[in-house]
Amino acid sequence: MSLAKPALSLAAVPGRRQRTLALAKEIEARGYAGLYCPSFGDGLALCEALALATDTIPFGTTVQPIYYRQAEDYAQTTAFIHELAPGRFRFGIGVAHAPSLATRGLAGGKPLEDTRAFVTAYRAANRAGALPPVVLATLRRRMIALAVEVGDGLVFANAARSHMAFSLAGVPAEKRADEAFFVANMIPTCVHDDLATARAVNRKTLSSYALLPNYRNYWREAGYGAEMDAVERCVAEQRLDRVGEALSDQWLDDTTLAGPPSRIREELARWYEAGVKTPILVPSSANGGQLQAFEELFAVFD
Repeated sequence: MSLAKPALSLAAVPGRRQRTLALAKEIEARGYAGLYCPSFGDGLALCEALALATDTIPFGTTVQPIYYRQAEDYAQTTAFIHELAPGRFRFGIGVAHAPSLATRGLAGGKPLEDTRAFVTAYRAANRAGALPPVVLATLRRRMIALAVEVGDGLVFANAARSHMAFSLAGVPAEKRADEAFFVANMIPTCVHDDLATARAVNRKTLSSYALLPNYRNYWREAGYGAEMDAVERCVAEQRLDRVGEALSDQWLDDTTLAGPPSRIREELARWYEAGVKTPILVPSSANGGQLQAFEELFAVFD
């Protein structure tokens, strides 16, 4: 059986927004499984544009922080997108991270309580119209349980493949079998014939995530205690430039996709086998920016 094409992560940066929409049309024409937009550069605005620029491809936010706007305001915008592209849009939400909130003068609260309250208020919004499915950003079992209880799916970012069976054990079998219940993971991806070069790109991408306590707690749970101890020593000694050295190749191969096309395909197949219905590849390039990364990725699957 041929390997199903994954979904792709797409962001629009100033000065290239029209080119991003042209790229989205190309991705749709090539038959990829979806387009999912991070909060960077206003992913919700990009989703509104995708509703008009594309015809068939599923798309959504992965994810929009719940603290950025009021739930009722989000309801109005997402209902509009859902009406423009019925059945194609998913509203992915999350609590974000303290540094990103701080840049906006915001502070997070209690993730489980705040997420539950947000979903309740979002679905109770007046005069919004029909709302799209709500997908919760998850890492550990309590948020996964909340996604099962109040959401229409869940999305990981930078998850460990070896830990996925443990994580998805919290999702009832009927939910895992339900095609409408979204199970996704955002996977940093670098295509390059030299594996070490590709790993280096992904290591740089994930080094900043290793500075976040919630990610370190998750990866420690996944069996990477030695790596997280080493990261914490770098933090304590204010040697942040050495964090990447603390992250082993074993850990990196468990959380990212790297190497030549054949290896990318083989490793992606293992993500499907692990229970991730919609792998969302987040492309980076050793040779250029986002557009170059997409060209390299297209060569893997087309």
